[in-house]
Amino acid sequence: MSVAIARRVALEVLQRIETADSYANLLLPQLVKRYRLDTRDAALAQELSFGTIRRKSTLEGLVLHAAGRNPGDIDSETMQILILGAYQLLLTRVPPHAAINESVDQAKSVAHGRSSGLVNAVLRKVQGHSWNAWLSILERDAVTEVAKLSIRYSHPEWIVTALKLALSADGRADELERLLESDNDAPEVNLAAIPGLALAKDMASLETHPSSPIGYVLPGGQPAALDSVASGRMRVQDAGSQLVALAMSEIAASLKGDKWLDLCAGPGGKSVLLAAMAQVQQVELICNEPSEHRAKLVRDALENSGFKTRVTERDGRDIQGSFTRILIDAPCTGLGALRRRPEARWRKSASDVKQLNALQLELVASAWNALEPGGYLFYSTCSPHPSETTSVIERSLRDFGPKAELINATEVMQRVSPTLRLTQSRKTVQLWTHRDDTDAMFLAIIRKSVS
Repeated sequence: MSVAIARRVALEVLQRIETADSYANLLLPQLVKRYRLDTRDAALAQELSFGTIRRKSTLEGLVLHAAGRNPGDIDSETMQILILGAYQLLLTRVPPHAAINESVDQAKSVAHGRSSGLVNAVLRKVQGHSWNAWLSILERDAVTEVAKLSIRYSHPEWIVTALKLALSADGRADELERLLESDNDAPEVNLAAIPGLALAKDMASLETHPSSPIGYVLPGGQPAALDSVASGRMRVQDAGSQLVALAMSEIAASLKGDKWLDLCAGPGGKSVLLAAMAQVQQVELICNEPSEHRAKLVRDALENSGFKTRVTERDGRDIQGSFTRILIDAPCTGLGALRRRPEARWRKSASDVKQLNALQLELVASAWNALEPGGYLFYSTCSPHPSETTSVIERSLRDFGPKAELINATEVMQRVSPTLRLTQSRKTVQLWTHRDDTDAMFLAIIRKSVS
């Protein structure tokens, strides 16, 4: 019975992502709590829902092929049941009879059960081939190599192209398939040990992260159950985000009385690390987040760790004040975090990039105007897309003129984490999921000259 509830939770995640634009990483914990799933069943619900979302387009393709239908012929509710069932049949150890029978039972609650026969027939055809055999069948219609990779790794073609360009610019063109596959791997839970707060006992039973000096890995279980997390001494945070925040402190010694700004602070993960470092260095930190909801998340995160940092709610394009260091963790496509945010690849389109670029450039210009001479501007995105990373920096440097100096962020980041295998020939930093076991974070550092 508990396994059936886990499948019900997984299906509800799929349905609400499809109909209500929910976020899997936020929705699933709520449903786990509501249905009182134990650790084992919660893990199953996460595997089924996240895995199905990641492989969504390929699963839909093979379901339509098995059904002999065209896109749009099967209603959304039934399609969610079918792709969840197909995922269980092809990519898990769930017994085939259980996957099919449970899917049929789920279909009986949709449209007065009229789709249950279709679900039974289609899933039995799906069962007739292995995952790799289905990939071969679907790839027969692929005209280009990008289209083939899109099918095999279940990424929209525009994302495959963007990642290919980003890797090529980093001298890693031959690593594309490794990157695409890593986006479909279930990531481990990363924890950040908050400087000045975390205790030795907090990390005693945890694995150290290979890329972050304050990063740890929780192999299994629920992080919220840890006293260190509940008390704010540690936080759930990807190691790549940890590294970006640490670089802001590593760049150079701060002077007492300096002012730092976290311009796009929501939901507050980096803000907590910056607050900890600002406290040690006796500098003032202000966090800004224009969204009321996200600003509350920032305040809650800071307060949970005991920091009384001021949080403002201004539009980042019209920031007030004068600061010695500014972090812009800019809104972006999120292509660097596809393994952690499985629905992101289906929510964004190539047309979104242009609009985001305009916002990113405006935020950088606003921060530049608020930056004191001799100060440092840190520009970060959770995306390796060239249009959101190097192109924004190149354009900004041209606009700012001779007073802007691109600092070698690779040298800075290498001091933060000597274990990173960064591309030494570039001044900006690009982390990679498949190489660094982090989100694919980008970081550039610009200094404003004093003359």
